[in-house]
Amino acid sequence: VQLQASGGGLVQAGDSLTLSCTASGRGFSVYTAGWFRQAPGKGREFVAALNYRDRSTRYADSVKGRFTISRDNAKITVFLQMNTLKPEDTAVYYCAASPYAIDVWADWRYDYWGQGTLVTVSS
Repeated sequence: VQLQASGGGLVQAGDSLTLSCTASGRGFSVYTAGWFRQAPGKGREFVAALNYRDRSTRYADSVKGRFTISRDNAKITVFLQMNTLKPEDTAVYYCAASPYAIDVWADWRYDYWGQGTLVTVSS
């Protein structure tokens, strides 16, 4: 199974950006799709998660109300719509897939990871 993240770029504070993560391959059951990010010099942190079955979502407090995670009906692509971006949102964003529906905030629950896409927000 491969995950391909895309959509990163350089934007100004207040702008919007949408990241995409497309899955390919077989033999893979996804319960949860997640987005994580890693800012320069910092550890990886949870951003958002989506339950594939009931479409329930969970967000980090730092992005709640600004970011939205969703998926297409084919269950192949997961999106992260990011609005009102701030300089502190600057990071490499990773998509991930988990066969679990618990601890969705924990990166160790995720078995598959995309390669990361860089988002830079200038002030």
